[in-house]
Amino acid sequence: MKAMILAAGKGTRVRPITNEMPKPMIPILRKPVMESILELLRTHGVHEIVVNTSHLAPVIENYFRDGNQLGVHIAYSYEGYMTEDGLEGKALGSAGGMKRIQEFSGFFDETFIVLCGDAWIDLDISAALRQHREKGGVATIILQEVPPEEVNKYGVVKLDSMQRIIQFQEKPKVEEAVSNLINTGIYIFEPDIFEYIPSGVEYDIGGQLFPSLVAAGEEFYGIPMDFQWVDIGSVPDVWEASRKALQGEINGFQMPGKEVRPGIWTGINVSIDWNQTKIKPPVYIGSSSKIEPGSKITGPCMIGANCIVETGAELRECLISDYTRIGGLATLDHKLVIGGDCISPDGSVLNVNETQIRWLVNDIRRALNPNDLHDMMLFSNMLSFHETMEKEVA
Repeated sequence: MKAMILAAGKGTRVRPITNEMPKPMIPILRKPVMESILELLRTHGVHEIVVNTSHLAPVIENYFRDGNQLGVHIAYSYEGYMTEDGLEGKALGSAGGMKRIQEFSGFFDETFIVLCGDAWIDLDISAALRQHREKGGVATIILQEVPPEEVNKYGVVKLDSMQRIIQFQEKPKVEEAVSNLINTGIYIFEPDIFEYIPSGVEYDIGGQLFPSLVAAGEEFYGIPMDFQWVDIGSVPDVWEASRKALQGEINGFQMPGKEVRPGIWTGINVSIDWNQTKIKPPVYIGSSSKIEPGSKITGPCMIGANCIVETGAELRECLISDYTRIGGLATLDHKLVIGGDCISPDGSVLNVNETQIRWLVNDIRRALNPNDLHDMMLFSNMLSFHETMEKEVA
């Protein structure tokens, strides 16, 4: 069986994270979500996989290469062109990307599966394939139920008694949704599907292809299946996925590193004074990171590789990316620090460089300049002054 992973989108709902990396490369505790998808496909005997890329394509292609290290064969279909300024992505839409691959080589010459590259799943792909073949349709969507108030984030379907899809809505208003069965971004297709996809134009699976199948009265099915689906389609989703992994709430998820204390995992070459540091699990600390005496870390919390948490710093339920220095005067509560941005779970962003707080949070590979040091000393003096005044008043 063959597969396609959709990885060309810009990930606008996950900005500013996707300014630095394409959405399929967003890690759940250091592991790109697309890597978990590839491992799942291999487990179910799917070894030939094409990935369409566009936005920040080299990040994906240079990481996975030909897939040999994961026991699969990967090919790429880049959507865009080269300009004088470099690569310029121009995605063709999810269905348009499929059509381009098919017209290039006829790769999809048998039943094939298509998955969005932005979710952790433990779907029984073999069981889904059996049900698809029993139905005999040209297309099958794998469905899940969600709370009615969340339907506006997804494609929603209505089924008849035979599980045929008779209506498809793309992100409807809550009050207009025909059901709470939603599209998980996992599809099984027959090669005949390409008769419904035009050539040379941008064309979307959910917004255009599926409504056209319904309009044509095509044999088109939806199969509700019980599996864990952890979406990372938005900043709050990334936050929640990481929390679930740390708390052991993702079925089969393998924690990285070694559990060195109950609920505390680390990589190698980590420097921690356990007697002088307060760490409340669950916490993961990456390799070559240093947690200085007198700092406090409260989980669920992830600290990446090559980080420094200085004496006096306090982290409460944070996700800290690699090579980050957390200054001793910093107190971060429910923050995701990545690529120079300090992001709250609701998606609001504080840019470290624009706000001139590099002396609190910065990349450890960047030396503090004299202005930063001046700001740090000024703030420290102000803090000492206020503490003295408070004591005198008391």
